[in-house]
Amino acid sequence: MLFSNKKTKTKKFLLLKTTVFTTLAASVIAFSNGPVALATSSNLTTVYHVYLNGTYIGNVTDKTIVNNLIDEKASTAKKSLNGIDFKIGQQVQFIPEQVFQSTANNSETIQTIKNTFEIQAEAAAIMIDGTPVVYLDQDATAEDVIKKLKLQYVSEEQLNELEARKTKGNEPLPALAQNQSRILDVRLSKNVSIEPKNIAPEKIMSADDAVSFLQKGTIEEKKYAVQEGDVLGTIANNHGLKTADLLALNPGLTEDSMLKIGEEINVTALKPYIEVIVDKEVNQQEEIPYAEEVVEDSSLPKGEMTEKQQGQNGSRFVTYATSEQNGVTVKKEQTSEQILQQPVKHIVVKGTKVIPSRGEGNFAWPTVGGYVSSKQGIRWNKMHKGIDIARPSNKTIKAADNGVVVSAGWGGGYGNRIIIDHQNGFRTLYAHMSSLNVSVGQTVSKGSAIGIMGATGDATGVHLHFEVYKNGGLVNPLSYLK
Repeated sequence: MLFSNKKTKTKKFLLLKTTVFTTLAASVIAFSNGPVALATSSNLTTVYHVYLNGTYIGNVTDKTIVNNLIDEKASTAKKSLNGIDFKIGQQVQFIPEQVFQSTANNSETIQTIKNTFEIQAEAAAIMIDGTPVVYLDQDATAEDVIKKLKLQYVSEEQLNELEARKTKGNEPLPALAQNQSRILDVRLSKNVSIEPKNIAPEKIMSADDAVSFLQKGTIEEKKYAVQEGDVLGTIANNHGLKTADLLALNPGLTEDSMLKIGEEINVTALKPYIEVIVDKEVNQQEEIPYAEEVVEDSSLPKGEMTEKQQGQNGSRFVTYATSEQNGVTVKKEQTSEQILQQPVKHIVVKGTKVIPSRGEGNFAWPTVGGYVSSKQGIRWNKMHKGIDIARPSNKTIKAADNGVVVSAGWGGGYGNRIIIDHQNGFRTLYAHMSSLNVSVGQTVSKGSAIGIMGATGDATGVHLHFEVYKNGGLVNPLSYLK
């Protein structure tokens, strides 16, 4: 029986495959020529010895018992063949024997057929590295599956252009025009072939199902150790997962979980049976980032910087040879470039001249150790302007940066306080000291002792209250202390 589609007609057969083999007894071979087989008495009855593909399986009193069972198996098999019409070939043989007393066992023979024979169909197997992975109805469908896999990553026009180019042999390709690209090759990551196989009909797939199956592949369990700077979103993205998928694989994790360096996370994912590799050549215009250059100037105060030359990006046309595997770039090499405009350096002049009365722009810790016992912010329904530092190794208070003392003495609720102008827009305030070591107008250097920690003014215990002002505005000291 023929099956057809719009393009071809191909003869296909369902096969009866035996899983046991029984040798034919000599007495059975002889029966067709003996006197019993030629008897014509009305007392004789006919039994049928049944062979499938040359294998003897038993005898029955009526051939239709076997034919009906095989037809039933074939009908069930055809339902899974995607509408393709298959036919059982001449694989069943009946040899009649006339006997005086029937020894046929219909039920035993039928059960033998059920237990030892299965329906198989002729199929085209896609072999990957020598192992059959999917089965199609014919070679043309298998070839279509391979083409559809490639079309997931290139257009049909690109594929046709590539095939046409290959038929011309190894002719050299012209240089790419600006912003042009072309496919150099489309291939599969493993050795693929198509071979005829006999298989259970329900294992034959449609072309689309086969493509999906090959792409999804098998489960591959993998673990990932958390690195510094990792977040769930980037970990998921780097392993081809969505954040929701990653959370589902790790029941103990939530979007708010704190990740620990070295912690292992399950990043199990599907591994395709085969991947499509696309080699490309791409020409594109790119910016050439400008370089940064810092020039030191001993005539400029330390901490001060000026721009000598503004930076400007350059541009170029560059050609890359790339290789993508299932759409992910795994290789990228530059093969040529054309400079359109050279970049211009960004040059900054950095001062190195140390001026004792001028700050360097960053603040040293103003005590010998200690910890922040109270931060800047609303406290007791009013603004706490600075930070409090308590329990140092010793009670010496130090200048946070070079500068000139502009206030040294009693400051009301501040108790004994010192204010230093760092001559660069910054001022620092030190309060609640028990004693002062500097006076107004005195130049101080970073780290020099300016007083002793105490509890004068509105203080509930021994500590340093420290404030920072920039261009007259209050700022958070913790943003500037180093």
